[in-house]
Amino acid sequence: MRPPARWQRLKDVILSTDPRRRTLVGMALLALTLMAGSAGVMLLVAHSSTTVDQTAVQWWAALSVGGLVVMTAFIRSGETARLRDPSLTIPQMVWTITSGAVAYVLAGDARGLVPSVLAMILFFGTFGLTVAEVIGIGVYALLAFASAIGVSSRFNANASGYLDTAYALMVLIVLSGCIALNLRIQRIRAKLQQQREALAQALEVNRELATRDELTGLINRRAMLDLMALEHRRSLRSGRPMLLAQLDIDHFKPINDQHGHAAGDRALQAFAGTVRASVRDTDVLARWGGEEFVLMLTDTSADHARELLERIRQAVQALEIAHSAGSLQLTVSIGLAQHLPGDTVEHTLERADQALYHAKALGRNRVVVAPATHRPVASGTSARA
Repeated sequence: MRPPARWQRLKDVILSTDPRRRTLVGMALLALTLMAGSAGVMLLVAHSSTTVDQTAVQWWAALSVGGLVVMTAFIRSGETARLRDPSLTIPQMVWTITSGAVAYVLAGDARGLVPSVLAMILFFGTFGLTVAEVIGIGVYALLAFASAIGVSSRFNANASGYLDTAYALMVLIVLSGCIALNLRIQRIRAKLQQQREALAQALEVNRELATRDELTGLINRRAMLDLMALEHRRSLRSGRPMLLAQLDIDHFKPINDQHGHAAGDRALQAFAGTVRASVRDTDVLARWGGEEFVLMLTDTSADHARELLERIRQAVQALEIAHSAGSLQLTVSIGLAQHLPGDTVEHTLERADQALYHAKALGRNRVVVAPATHRPVASGTSARA
């Protein structure tokens, strides 16, 4: 186990422990390795050739590799994190292209190797760039190598006009290929982004369908159970009160039977809108099933909750719902229970349901509060059956 641990510590020292920075440093080290390999090839050429200035190539190798070493160290330090280009991709490419152009002049008869190095640099470096940046880098590379070809043709005794023309054409082909490839990659990225956005929208729609009642726009029973469980845990930690109310529209079945389900749907929507307009933003209303709803109240006393539910009862009673034969009026029966220490959410819902049942038995259109015991007590207004 010790060697892997030492290797991991060494990797952390070289790459850092920050995930984002590790990626950037790793890419910079790869570019540095490629440059070091290219420098090694140039040094080998200089050592084997009698026409290449070995001292100039050695200086070139030291400066080329040294520049990337400095940039890699800068990235490793984290100082580039606040820059627009934290990976220093463009500076590294400008440096390596410039270095390649100088290598073209110094390489003599071996200058045919340089376009392949340029291809490696451009294909490796352009994947993270925008189209405009790729074009800019391409133009710079074209100018740099055009200057290098001109200098080489003028000062190199062994220069061959047709070879320099061929090399220039090869550079142009490489640049064109890089730009075309990057455009293709950009189109693929744009298509993938559109697909990700479409998938995210579809998932959001599915999430809404899974947690929302389509008719009223309220959260459904499953989502409400999750919220009540969460609020139950918060209540245990903070001691803040939680109350649950069961609301049931009185005589709802005759509305569907006599006026049709469309009228019943409008009644449910109007009822949900009226209750939502009467409660606080922190209160949660859910459609429990059919014409039954559950309201969760937090950070309020039982007396205040009863007053709020009484206002809801009155607002529903005053509601008029237009339909083809005139207007419909609704009333609501409500059972309220305070969540008691040590109780489960299911037990509190059962007490609220018993209070609702008692409100129905007393004549409907009233609020009944469940006591700490299972016997509810009436506390509402006299009802209209």
